[in-house]
Amino acid sequence: MTGKIVTMEEAVARYVWDGMSIAMGCSLEGFIPFAFGHEVMRQDRKDLTLIGPISDMLFDQMIGGGCVGKVIAAWVGNVSTGVGYHFRRAVEQGVPRPLEVENHSNFSLALALHAGAMGVPFAITRSLPGSDILRDEGRFRRVTCPFTGESLPAVAALKPDLTVLHAQRADRHGNVQLWGCSGVAGDAARAAQYVVVVVEELVETEVIRTDPNRTFLPGFLVNGLVVEPQGAHPSPVQGYYGRHDRCYVEYAGETKEPEGGRGWLRRYVYDVSSRAEYLKRFPSDELESLRVKHSRPTGSVEFGF
Repeated sequence: MTGKIVTMEEAVARYVWDGMSIAMGCSLEGFIPFAFGHEVMRQDRKDLTLIGPISDMLFDQMIGGGCVGKVIAAWVGNVSTGVGYHFRRAVEQGVPRPLEVENHSNFSLALALHAGAMGVPFAITRSLPGSDILRDEGRFRRVTCPFTGESLPAVAALKPDLTVLHAQRADRHGNVQLWGCSGVAGDAARAAQYVVVVVEELVETEVIRTDPNRTFLPGFLVNGLVVEPQGAHPSPVQGYYGRHDRCYVEYAGETKEPEGGRGWLRRYVYDVSSRAEYLKRFPSDELESLRVKHSRPTGSVEFGF
């Protein structure tokens, strides 16, 4: 395959380098690019800054793997059980390495990415007064409105080096279609220098053209396209598979202590060479049970002229 289509290994080798900033998991609790994050860990990238509103346990895993020097987020943990133990150890004990944290609300992070997407230096918000978030003067300031003279909180733009998204499908030109909760993924992609998208399936361009309003990103914004079925597991992908709840509960139990955390990472990340091998760690009938069981297709629309 040529053009924008690359393997997962090639995507990480080409678009991820030490010290860069990466926005991931920007569709909130679904579409989290676990397969991409695991490959970053296997290729041993270091000193990364991870950006995401509700990062789920992918950020926790990458922190446990020693890849991360800084997190810019509203929340880091496990959406099913709460605590991210690798994150807690890094913040409280510097294990496996010290971690810098830039605190946001979901909205302030969304505004920062929106400003980056628009190419403006900051965004204004009324949502932060009274919170401790404004104590961080790195990205937050008060500015005076030139029209009213009012003092308002501002958040500086975020422009990731790379944004990684997961979506349902794309064509070979990189035209990506996504439906369901997209969160702040669109702004994260438009704010970034590079964009890599992982999709469940590759479809013909004619399929994309039958429903152009479903196109989430046009091909000219996408640098690399990876076709990786179940690449977001254990998070859900609308219309393809649901959340694998047992994975979240087991992860929390095993990572509560450092040795258990290292064991989990060896078993599911470092001792597997591909996503296909990772999926073999789970009973096939259990994975099949996550598949969509009740079809709910949308109605057809008329694009005639």
